[in-house]
Amino acid sequence: MNRFLLLASCILFLSTSCSTDKDNDGNSSDSIVGTWDATALQIDNETASDDAKNARDILNFLTARDCYIMTLSFRADLTVDTENSVNYLEINVNSDGTGLDVPCPTQSDMESSTYTYDSGTLIYIDSDMQSVTIAVEIDGNTMLVDAQDLDIPNFNDSGKLVFVKR
Repeated sequence: MNRFLLLASCILFLSTSCSTDKDNDGNSSDSIVGTWDATALQIDNETASDDAKNARDILNFLTARDCYIMTLSFRADLTVDTENSVNYLEINVNSDGTGLDVPCPTQSDMESSTYTYDSGTLIYIDSDMQSVTIAVEIDGNTMLVDAQDLDIPNFNDSGKLVFVKR
């Protein structure tokens, strides 16, 4: 979990460039700067575990209600803040017994770190002060991160965690 927080706070380490040229393919360091919300988990239904399918469904349910349980904020000064509410998720049975409800968590874990980002490679420092390298795909306002690299319980099966820029 800490690895993700730093990853998230770490999907994070963006290196800045001195160039003023715009790069629309997601490879420029400027393309990662901003606030990114986790909105979906892309997994293979045939091979994914039940935990991964449940995590995907919960993320979809909460996102539909404008509740974002993972947010990464990358700054041009190469700092990143992560906000992660995964540890505070609750699953409740509806009072009428017709199904389950997942309220938007009111608590979250916050972390700050530094990062660099260059040509699809994000490097950040985790809570153990270790350098972590992650492949990131950015296409406009969408960022894909290998879920295994984040090491977040129930979100670490194979697949891609989808972040959308605010």
